[in-house]
Amino acid sequence: MDKRRFLSLAAGAALVGATTGCSTTSPSASSDPAARRRGIDAKVDEALGKLFDQVPGSKELASKAKGILVFPSVVSAGFVVGGSYGEGALRKHGTSAGYYSTSAASVGLLAGAQSRSVYLLFMNDEVLNKFETSKGWTAGVDATVTVADASATAAVDTKTGQKPIVGYVLAVGGLMANLSFDGTKFTKIDI
Repeated sequence: MDKRRFLSLAAGAALVGATTGCSTTSPSASSDPAARRRGIDAKVDEALGKLFDQVPGSKELASKAKGILVFPSVVSAGFVVGGSYGEGALRKHGTSAGYYSTSAASVGLLAGAQSRSVYLLFMNDEVLNKFETSKGWTAGVDATVTVADASATAAVDTKTGQKPIVGYVLAVGGLMANLSFDGTKFTKIDI
């Protein structure tokens, strides 16, 4: 079994286990595609507002991006073996150009659940086009994502801003540091 397939299966198993017994429904679970898109778009707008308010320089960098992939809530859960899942939208020129899911698996010392917002800024047309035309895109395999430094000022330095793809991760406490997107899979969803 190859690594991609193992990670996909592990993430799926962890998420099924983590969500079994939940009785609440989310807007993304709607059977009405238009309502589902509106729900995702509203959450993406809110998540972008939080990023721009909390991270100095993020709005300026986003204005230079060719596209911004936003996942307002990526939930990670598990016990030893875990996974994460979220839905979001690819924004181009301020408008949603497609809807995507993200998933990842993890094995190691973990227990519990957490939610965070994830942002990928595609800084040139070449990387954006490769992402949009893929049948399933995996960070670290199809392209490298440079994670914005969560230093005291949290401002993006000149070197980071010149990378093809820049990623941000916001948790309840603010910008998260020392993260890697490697192994995270992004897949277009048809809604």
